[in-house]
Amino acid sequence: MKKILYVGLDVHAETIAVAVAEAGRSGEVRSLGTIANRLEPLRKLVKKRREQGELRACYEAGPTGYCLYWQLSQLGVECEVIAPSLIPTKASERIKTDRRDAEKLARCYRAGELTAVAVPSPEQEALRDLVRAREAAKKDQLKARHRLSKFLLRHGQKPEGLKPWTKQFLEWIKINVHFAHQALEVTLLSYLHEVEHVAQRIRHLEAAIDEAVREAPVALRAVIEALQALRGVAQTTAATIVSELGSLTRFAHPRQLMGYSGLVASEHSSGAKVHRGPITKSGNAHLRRVLVESSWSYHHRPNVTGFLLRRQKSLALSDEVKAMAWKAQHRLHKRYQTLAAKGKNKNQIVTAIARELLGFIWAIATHTEQRPAVQAG
Repeated sequence: MKKILYVGLDVHAETIAVAVAEAGRSGEVRSLGTIANRLEPLRKLVKKRREQGELRACYEAGPTGYCLYWQLSQLGVECEVIAPSLIPTKASERIKTDRRDAEKLARCYRAGELTAVAVPSPEQEALRDLVRAREAAKKDQLKARHRLSKFLLRHGQKPEGLKPWTKQFLEWIKINVHFAHQALEVTLLSYLHEVEHVAQRIRHLEAAIDEAVREAPVALRAVIEALQALRGVAQTTAATIVSELGSLTRFAHPRQLMGYSGLVASEHSSGAKVHRGPITKSGNAHLRRVLVESSWSYHHRPNVTGFLLRRQKSLALSDEVKAMAWKAQHRLHKRYQTLAAKGKNKNQIVTAIARELLGFIWAIATHTEQRPAVQAG
């Protein structure tokens, strides 16, 4: 039986610092130096060290993504991507180098003290990048609109009876807003062009998301469609949830998912004293944002009309999924009213609703993932 070698990789854009720890508490931990962050040097490293034992590698999640994970998997090396925030740290550590980081990863990995993150499939990663590109475009749109609206306000241009950012509003600017100074005319056209450009960019990305969902694997598409039975969860929101979380069956209980999302209260208790503070925000910020946005819709009375009714009909959802979505409406609306009656402010209420909404998302997703038709697909 080959001995096990635990390999710690401190990964950067151009280099990888490598360290190896031999199995056993007394096993040596040594640095193997630095290699270029390229496939060929990595292949040579694996080939050379594989002769000494079975390799198990790890590296921190970061801006380099999952390319190294996929490369090592293709080379037949078991690899895990580690959550950086959960790596044990000593208070006395004052020196940080790539070599020390790699050795620490190898040592902690051997001891079983590291927490791995879920690595998405290439399809999930592609969808996530696309959804995040739309989110970035929406942020750019808000900035562009603010620039234009504040520019108009500074110069006393305020339309009456027009809803901002409609087609009529933009036409009013083009026809009625003019300045004597050429510099102001150029500024106006620049701001206006940016608003129209980012709107076109968002339309293009939304069309791309529609196409990506249609071409997604059957299991992934089934969960995205099932989540749209929920009020406040349309296709883009559902795609965001699935691409950020991956398979929800990896969470044994919805409380684990709630903790992962960072929507649970922080706590600092000692002895008989219990103190709970604001939410931890320790999880995925993209996930929290869409959940909170969706949760605002639950202050309305339960009903299935309009867009929600058309979604449920067009997607041909199962009766079980519809029943869970209907139960969510009743429970979350009642929860909203109860918290409002206690005098909680709306932001606190919606955060609490978002946390409970995750429980229904978990129930619908796990039910859909476990269906035989989806598994067969």
